[in-house]
Amino acid sequence: MDELSILLQDLDLNAEVFFSGSLCGLQAFEESDNTGLLHFLKSGSMTLVTEQGHELHLDKASVIFMPSGGHHRIQIKEFNEAELVCANIRFQPQQKAVLADNLPAFLCIDIEQDASISEAAQKIFDEAFGSEHGRHVVIDRQCDIFIVQVLRYVLRQGIVELGLLAASSHPQLAPLMRKLTANPEQSWTVESMATSVAMSRSKFATLFKDSVGQSPMEYLTDLRLSMAQGLLARDKPVGLVANVVGYDDASSLARVFKKRFGVTPKQWLKNR
Repeated sequence: MDELSILLQDLDLNAEVFFSGSLCGLQAFEESDNTGLLHFLKSGSMTLVTEQGHELHLDKASVIFMPSGGHHRIQIKEFNEAELVCANIRFQPQQKAVLADNLPAFLCIDIEQDASISEAAQKIFDEAFGSEHGRHVVIDRQCDIFIVQVLRYVLRQGIVELGLLAASSHPQLAPLMRKLTANPEQSWTVESMATSVAMSRSKFATLFKDSVGQSPMEYLTDLRLSMAQGLLARDKPVGLVANVVGYDDASSLARVFKKRFGVTPKQWLKNR
């Protein structure tokens, strides 16, 4: 059995379509515990606005996946209509955390840009806007399958690594993954990581490598550099970024950064 199948065996998700049809005007969606959201835009145009103020304008067939759900609203201009299918995706609490911690707050996928996503979405549209008997049961199960297609998509696109998802779902490794993300600046060693999960150094190192596909220190370096890129892109000073992600000074960060990406942080910013 492949790694994603093994991971999905423990991902007890349950989709429930709560709206399908034409929508106009303004519609608000409230946050619900342990529930993600899927919005399928079949036709028309709409704007999704999150509680953080992000605005996403869509005018072609698309799907939005929000692993954490969250309060948001959909706006459709006056005299216009959009054909939508909306579904709640219910997870177990720890399972929702795996996706919410490792995926973006919302994923927007142009349906026509990916054959697998397009085929799966079309089946959902056929059921949602059709009249076959039993369509409510069928469409819910198709949304379950669609989540698997979304996970395949994010893996193909490099949005998230399978090893990271697997480690975040592991009962012993999950707390450590959260600690590394929250406190990358700590003086982490393989020994301190192993201690934090109450394992021997050798057992921990083997489990981590088998789950993530990298050694603990390789993963930590990639995590720090990824965070550094995010901060640099927000115009934070290199020296400050170095301290925030766990390096003594700008020169230390620059050495590791150049070894990994072939350019210094300043050159990366210029090229970007």
